[in-house]
Amino acid sequence: MDRINKLKEFLAANPGDSFLKHALALEYVKAGDAGMARSVFEELLEREPGYVGSYYHLAKLLESMGKNEEAIQCYEKGMSAAKTAGDQHAYNELRAAFDNLKI
Repeated sequence: MDRINKLKEFLAANPGDSFLKHALALEYVKAGDAGMARSVFEELLEREPGYVGSYYHLAKLLESMGKNEEAIQCYEKGMSAAKTAGDQHAYNELRAAFDNLKI
């Protein structure tokens, strides 16, 4: 069974598991399904806006889709969430990616 189906199976049993949802989105990225990856990341962040790591990956995905303005907004939301969480490492990563995009 492929990883996407296995993760969906796990999520069916644990629908509130943000780690599984994040992993599923990353698998969609690997599979080249940007639309599904975006949908899963957005659903995750809608439900749990404090899941800081997903902002970086969603913003990078948006960049790869040529949606730079949306990526910038995503980086900004992620930086805010990282500050709220006191996660300086995540903030720094988001800030560096944001700054690189703004150049």
